[in-house]
Amino acid sequence: MMKNHNMSLLALMLSGMLALTACGGDDGKDGVNGADGSNGADGQDGLNAGDVVSTVYQAGDVTFTIDPAENTLAGSGTFALKFSANAKNQAGAATPLTGLDMIAIYSITAVTNATSNGPSVYWQNNGDAAGAHSMYCTLDGTYTSRGQTGEACTLVEDPANPGTYTGTWAHEGTAPIMNAADDLNAPHRVMIRVYNTTDANGKSISDKILGSIDYIPATGETGVTTGKDTVADAACKQCHAESGTTGNIANISAHSNYQSVENCVFCHNPATQPSEEQAAEGYVFDLPAMIHRIHGGAHLAELAQYGFIQTKEWSEIGYPAPLDQCTVCHSQDEGKTTWKDEPTRAACGGCHTNIDFATGANHASFSLAQADDSQCASCHGTGGLSPEVAHAVGARAVAAENLTVDFTSAQVNAGTLTIKANVTLNKQPITDIAQLGILSVKSVLLGGVDSNGTVTRWGTRPTLASTSGSVTDATKGEVTLTVATTATAGVVYVGTEANFCAQKDGTPVACTSADAHFGSTDPVGVKSTVKFFDIGSGAEVTAANQIARMADPARITIAEAKCNACHTSLDYIKGSRHGVYTFDQCMDCHNNTYQGSYHPFTNLVLTDANGVSTVKDSGARFYNRDLATVAHRFHSGNMNDGTSPEGIFLDGSKTLHGYPAPSANCAACHTSDALFGNDGMLTSDRQSIAISITQPQKDEAALLSDTSNFETNAVVGTTYYISPVAEACRACHTSSSALAHFKSNGATVADDLNESVNVPVESCATCHAAGRANGIDKAHDWTAATAE
Repeated sequence: MMKNHNMSLLALMLSGMLALTACGGDDGKDGVNGADGSNGADGQDGLNAGDVVSTVYQAGDVTFTIDPAENTLAGSGTFALKFSANAKNQAGAATPLTGLDMIAIYSITAVTNATSNGPSVYWQNNGDAAGAHSMYCTLDGTYTSRGQTGEACTLVEDPANPGTYTGTWAHEGTAPIMNAADDLNAPHRVMIRVYNTTDANGKSISDKILGSIDYIPATGETGVTTGKDTVADAACKQCHAESGTTGNIANISAHSNYQSVENCVFCHNPATQPSEEQAAEGYVFDLPAMIHRIHGGAHLAELAQYGFIQTKEWSEIGYPAPLDQCTVCHSQDEGKTTWKDEPTRAACGGCHTNIDFATGANHASFSLAQADDSQCASCHGTGGLSPEVAHAVGARAVAAENLTVDFTSAQVNAGTLTIKANVTLNKQPITDIAQLGILSVKSVLLGGVDSNGTVTRWGTRPTLASTSGSVTDATKGEVTLTVATTATAGVVYVGTEANFCAQKDGTPVACTSADAHFGSTDPVGVKSTVKFFDIGSGAEVTAANQIARMADPARITIAEAKCNACHTSLDYIKGSRHGVYTFDQCMDCHNNTYQGSYHPFTNLVLTDANGVSTVKDSGARFYNRDLATVAHRFHSGNMNDGTSPEGIFLDGSKTLHGYPAPSANCAACHTSDALFGNDGMLTSDRQSIAISITQPQKDEAALLSDTSNFETNAVVGTTYYISPVAEACRACHTSSSALAHFKSNGATVADDLNESVNVPVESCATCHAAGRANGIDKAHDWTAATAE
């Protein structure tokens, strides 16, 4: 019945339609239009272009606002999260950042320590009780990350206020970062990390997007002092540099860089301990001990025969400053002195890895066992065993003032150059040159200077010893030195690279002395300013056209202060062979006229699956000591000719290891990007660099057996000349395609066997001067700020 009924209805409908379409004639006039209805309510105004952004140019463009009054992120209350996020638009204005779909939130408390273990205040991660360092917030209240899934807080963006977000916990139990036992009157730090953010091209932002706030939950007070921030980011930036995209610490590879000491402590606190197996390998994870251990690097590994332990991962690190100078990192400003006032087993054990505090092994000659930290300050809080005194913090600089040489004249007469200098020992004029027997290295620097500021070292020079001179005026410690010369006129530079050993209090002693704290491996350089003299009159000269370019700030684009920011002093980093503090001391060897190299080869370090390292010749060759070449080579891993992965080196894929800053961050050393003058020449006026295969090159035989063109055709002992810009760039860019590029743009390279000092000016500045389309300021990070 139902089926037939439906068919009848269909038939009626079709016939009606046919009837309508078959009708002819007029169907009548249209009716009059009705009255217009009333206007509907106005819709909500849309957002103008640029009012919000959903993409980010770089991580540092994102900022967060977290008002404690609108949040409940600590204690036993009901979790409530509210924050706003801004990012820069095309015009550089802070604009609401919309569309966030996943964040992580962290919470830590600066806990007052009521036990006898650890410092008086320590960081506690409030998620640890729930077994999580942080908590995710997502759009649906669940997360998937690193192969795990779980519950998350629910993240909602306010449609009426784009860029403003709230988070709520909709699951059973308490939000993971809430800690019922938390002290709400203690300083807290909360950090937000944003995920899944891209730039306008859909490319993920490489740096972590982070924001944090320090506050006291009970009062809502912000910007509080935590009592735990004894190392500022600025200290880390001295070596690691400042990120041009975040403004925070650059080039820390662990976890892709959490960018700030203030962020690291969310996980690296006393609750994070290594497993028994990890501890046996040398790992520690609490931040003070871990940073000490990491920076102990190869030094701790080398002490394995004395019971020290170091992880293989950190054993390659060559720390560039004195390891015992705590204030390289620790600030003494604003009363931040807990690093020296509150010694603990964990912090000290970061470096003193040979001590077993449980048994007392290697803890003083008495083998003092320590069950806790309650007695540490009894011996190490003050006095000779305190960290500051035991490590002789600052004593090196004090020692440097205790032996000084001040050159006063240099004059030639009848084939003899007579040099005079006033010398003090322990701040008193010396009365007998035999007093300088305390020197470990007695060298005097000496060479000629031409009108262009180019220097040529003299092979014959005096020493600070009785064989070269004597004290001629005991009232001012005047020492007179003589040396034979064929020169009759011109300007010479005179300086020293002398050094000596010293006690902890800075008193100079012989390096054989048992009291030498600064010993033969790290002696102290004599303080002596390089001076320039007209040897005709003996008078000092100071005009820019009379002194060496390396002593003229207008002709160099680097500064010792940049080096010292990482190394603390050039005197320390040059080791036992040289007592030098300034570039015009370094120039005696590292100049563009002293050809040859002690380090012509570069080895790549290859490590197999079992961690066994071997080396492979990279094929790059260098035949000069010019300072620009050597500095670039060393910091780019192209100076390494060793047999193990230590310090700065390149691996088999030519990836750089060991250099703490981004390799392209030229501002770490350079003070200016104006390398070129208007004529395309270098600011330094160097036009060529001398090269040769000659002694004192220790690998001459190996070079002569090489099959490449220069070694095959060069004449031993002949001086050739190459272009300075290409050589500075080649110190990093060693590929065959880079070499071809240099040559195609007018560079003279080793294979050209050019014996003329006047090599053509390269056209590098045409494309690569600062401000050009492919300028060095674009190809390299020349503008990033660094500590000076």
